[in-house]
Amino acid sequence: MWRTVLRNVKRVPCGVLNTNRTSIRSGCSGSGKTWVRPSGFDTGLKTFNSLTRQKEPLILAREGTATWYSCGPTVYDHAHLGHACSYVRFDILQRILSRLFGVTVIHAMVITDIDDKIIRRSWEENVSPSVVSRVYEEEFKKDMLSLKVIPPAVYLRVTDNVHHIVAFIERIVRNGHAYATNEGDVYFDVQSIGDRYGKFVGAVGFQGEPGSSNKRDSRDFALWKRSKAQEPYWDSPWGPGRPGWHIECSTIASCVFGGQLDVHSGGVDLAFPHHENEIAQSEAFHQCRQWANYFLHSGKKSPSWKQEVHLYWVNAC
Repeated sequence: MWRTVLRNVKRVPCGVLNTNRTSIRSGCSGSGKTWVRPSGFDTGLKTFNSLTRQKEPLILAREGTATWYSCGPTVYDHAHLGHACSYVRFDILQRILSRLFGVTVIHAMVITDIDDKIIRRSWEENVSPSVVSRVYEEEFKKDMLSLKVIPPAVYLRVTDNVHHIVAFIERIVRNGHAYATNEGDVYFDVQSIGDRYGKFVGAVGFQGEPGSSNKRDSRDFALWKRSKAQEPYWDSPWGPGRPGWHIECSTIASCVFGGQLDVHSGGVDLAFPHHENEIAQSEAFHQCRQWANYFLHSGKKSPSWKQEVHLYWVNAC
């Protein structure tokens, strides 16, 4: 369905859809952590780019069209004010582009519908993870409509795209940037990309995510997690398991928009490690050095226990 919705998007073909295709390099340039000003259509606007931590001219790959990917919610609980602030802010930016400058914004958003938090909630409520995720996904969409946020061109669920994710991981392994353990996990090899890792502040000193003792580097992060008792799983070349968190967004954004993305947005709390790892995976897959030209971050999207206010409470008032 999403291919029909986005059929008019002129995009770099996604290697996931044809794993025998040569890796895409179009639009990918630069060296190390250096941001390279893209070539293309200059909108005349400037935007704060988290990759450079300053305002930069907003230049689009295609005249009159902005490709925009945003991290959607992990649907294990009610949407809260942090979600509202984040999505309303980006909605305003998209309206400015489209209504004042005549730019067509092609916006895709992922729905993370399988995750550790969703699994834990399903255990607590004694229902399947799919039941939990569908309930909160529909509630999130209703909340966004109540806020008058323009829906993306397409929502994409992680569970509908696991086969693409597996193929995406296979390509990263073949390109020499990931490895499988004997336990059935697959990790990204951070050392394989050298100083290109750490585009966001504080990244290089990060000690890594918990995982197998067989990791080559403490900073290596999971692309594929082996199956555990009472958890959903999918088949893969490495055995049954499920995707890691970061690989989901890289795969889905690449399947929709190909090897080049104008704008990626999300809460500032996602900048590291999530967006950092997205960049590493995507550039390892496409074998390029600048996958997304602009990263836009709003205030913190995740709640603190003292400030969590659910949107359904607000809507009920």
